[in-house]
Amino acid sequence: MATPSNISATDAAGATPSSSPEPKTFSVTLPADLAAKAEGLAEREGRELSEIFTEAFREYWSEYDFRSLEDVRAYAATRNPHGYTEEDIPRLIKEARAEEAAALAARETAKAS
Repeated sequence: MATPSNISATDAAGATPSSSPEPKTFSVTLPADLAAKAEGLAEREGRELSEIFTEAFREYWSEYDFRSLEDVRAYAATRNPHGYTEEDIPRLIKEARAEEAAALAARETAKAS
């Protein structure tokens, strides 16, 4: 079984958060087959595992941001098909976040059951 790998925490732009001057270390446990693939990729590319995981998370975060924007776009389309003004944006964000928080709470409640 592969040992846990350490990755550095950075923000979406790749910068270390200002509240943490040093990179943050995480312990990541992977299934043996995925760990072997990660180690093989790092070896083939001559990179550290932390670089591989940092890049993977940046890609995931980028996709997450895109999906979030698509969700907001779809949400907005159901609220006002005739368009919005700049003044509508704070209200729409607040509504979307409230719905997301409610959905998360519902998922957490379902998990606890």
